[in-house]
Amino acid sequence: MKLPPFQALLDAHGRDVHRFLLATVGPGAADDCYQETWLAALRAYPRLRHATNLRAWILTIAHRKTIDHFRARRRQPMPVEGFAERAVLRDGALAEAETVNGRSDLWEHVRALPPKQRTAVALRYVFDAGYADIAATMDTTEEAARRNVHEGLKRLRTEYTP
Repeated sequence: MKLPPFQALLDAHGRDVHRFLLATVGPGAADDCYQETWLAALRAYPRLRHATNLRAWILTIAHRKTIDHFRARRRQPMPVEGFAERAVLRDGALAEAETVNGRSDLWEHVRALPPKQRTAVALRYVFDAGYADIAATMDTTEEAARRNVHEGLKRLRTEYTP
């Protein structure tokens, strides 16, 4: 099967990838992860053998970039002065740019979920993806995808109050 031009892939799925990254890593890191996702896809694209589900393929790469982002963030030291600034920003006037669909508080709770639950909830409610698509993107079974969405929602219901 002949692959479409890479630009066609970018045009068709660029917006979805960015929305997914906004929901999972937040506006501060979404642009960096977006660029890393497309660079990795560009490198791998010539070797791609099956082009049956390019959307799932590119979202899988984006999912792995979110994992890389959170792993790298855990390893970075935070200066003591940064705690006070972060507390003021989070308690007081949260910038309008940090909202997703006008609900910054909800998406902050989603970003605080464990990685698998965060990805599954974002795919389900940002893209309205079915469990088969979530399973394909996360490289897991459909039952595990269902369970990750369920556990993520259960945790949000107990921890989030609008």
